[in-house]
Amino acid sequence: MAELAMEQLGALAITLEDDEDHPVLEPGPGETPLWPSVHVRGLFESGIDRQHALAVLKTVPGSERPGNVRWREVGDQDWVRAWMDRFRPMQFGRHLWIVPSGMSIPFEPENIELHLDPGLAFGTGTHPTTALCLEWLDGQDVEGLEVVDYGCGSGILAIAASLKGAKRVDCVDNDPQALEASASNAARNQVSDVIRCVAPDSFTSKEANVVLANILAGPLIELAPVISGCARRGAHIVLSGLLEEQVEEVVAAYLPACRVQEVSDCDGWARVVLLRS
Repeated sequence: MAELAMEQLGALAITLEDDEDHPVLEPGPGETPLWPSVHVRGLFESGIDRQHALAVLKTVPGSERPGNVRWREVGDQDWVRAWMDRFRPMQFGRHLWIVPSGMSIPFEPENIELHLDPGLAFGTGTHPTTALCLEWLDGQDVEGLEVVDYGCGSGILAIAASLKGAKRVDCVDNDPQALEASASNAARNQVSDVIRCVAPDSFTSKEANVVLANILAGPLIELAPVISGCARRGAHIVLSGLLEEQVEEVVAAYLPACRVQEVSDCDGWARVVLLRS
């Protein structure tokens, strides 16, 4: 109701935020999950009649409580630029960099630049799970190998593998928006000839040398036969998107088809590297 009231008042933008600590990590396609307690923020023209706006907002259940409706003056500025200014080039491992638009890094012959801006699809390098996967990729020789990025999001891992010389990379995702974002980012990084974006129903590869799956513990367990099944014997399977306390349960789903090579963690999140038996 608060969102509808703000729309009727002519809000320029409306943002719904978690008001407590109930993260929504990765909703499925077509899903719009909300939190038990929601903070609704609206942006209005400076000339809005505040008394009228308050009268309308007070019809929303819960707004009558003190402090539940607040105003703040916000100076005009280039909001797109202000949002983008939060992001800077990020280094993963020794040579792999994520570089947003209009930015650069010091030239070093061995540096690999992946050009990517924040977008709608999950995966820009800022989350610990993505960082863990990128750091692992930085230390690997994938020249001439076949790679699968299962649950590709923005395609960040697939593009990194392509820039490091992978022969072919399959981006697999059940969200059409993720496949579109991956294809667009691949074109921007001039690796479209290496990357193929496919929905799970159209994915048939069984001979990957490296399989990357940065999703969540539940899907990692559910998709264990599919993820391990697309890897050839001796291939690396890199799982991330799981919490440290979920490692044992996730690993169990991949045994005995795989064996654990190493487990790493960052800020409570984990990366598990398996070898296909």
